[in-house]
Amino acid sequence: MAPAPTRRRGEGPTDFAALTSAVLTSIGSVIDGKPEAIRSALVCLLAEGHLLIEDVPGVGKTMLARALGASVDASVRRIQFTPDLLPGDVTGVSVFNPVEREFEFKSGAIFANIVIADEINRSSPKTQSALLEAMEEQQVTVDGRTHPLPSPFLVVATQNPLEMEGTYALPEAQRDRFMMRISMGYPDARAEALMLRQRETTNPLDDLSPVVTSRQVEDLIAAARAVHVAPALEDYAVALAQATRTHGDLRLGASPRATLQLVRAAKVWAALDGRDFVIPDDITALLGPVFAHRLLPTRAAGGARGTGAADAVAAILDRIAASVRVPIAARV
Repeated sequence: MAPAPTRRRGEGPTDFAALTSAVLTSIGSVIDGKPEAIRSALVCLLAEGHLLIEDVPGVGKTMLARALGASVDASVRRIQFTPDLLPGDVTGVSVFNPVEREFEFKSGAIFANIVIADEINRSSPKTQSALLEAMEEQQVTVDGRTHPLPSPFLVVATQNPLEMEGTYALPEAQRDRFMMRISMGYPDARAEALMLRQRETTNPLDDLSPVVTSRQVEDLIAAARAVHVAPALEDYAVALAQATRTHGDLRLGASPRATLQLVRAAKVWAALDGRDFVIPDDITALLGPVFAHRLLPTRAAGGARGTGAADAVAAILDRIAASVRVPIAARV
């Protein structure tokens, strides 16, 4: 693949706004009334991260992932995670060829540009961990041989809340691989009534067609990388991460990977707003989606897994954001 052309600060494809707007509109034609969730999915794609969508069944988690895949002219594969799913089903296996008298690699479902990991927490932690190398290094290693994955590469995983029957908690290392975790929430009455009318006889996904190519996605990624982040804002992101590691109500703080992904996501957030530089509001807007799923509160602060822990973490992040000094005139 030819390298993307270099660009000076502030430059990018002239159609950045048009292309990203087309993707948002395409997904929005299927997912009504959830602009923040749709924007988060696009941010993860362009920031080269991965997205975890956690919510109760039936609120559109898988629909959002499929709509994103249908809007991009790239390979899309869906993996339905179940208790009997094996790691080899995800990454691939080596199969002996009796004619050639040697082992051949048969690629698994992870070999696609956009991978939908549906109900990821219904499989065992061993199978969940099959995604670790792929999500971090964009490659898989099977029987000592490394196989690169296509680019761009995005995992969109859906999971049910841990209170649901038959779910496994994602290991901390697995959660840390996801750039953002979001929830869909129930639709409002207007959106739900519209859904009933629109889906009476047709599936809206059937009408979706790609609005961007994989090459255009790579150009958009390159343009987002070129967004300027002032040193003061980098220090601000580090200070927020450091505050989670020393907070008395948290027994696990944000990792250095989380800090890096916060800044990367903020670049895309700024570009979607038409700016070639990041401002503090970009970082604070993403603090919860990027940090919250990585943090573990103490038992005294509500550390049992589930809704109570999520609420406790959200409250702690609010206090941290209020206590860390926000840089002024950060574009330097």
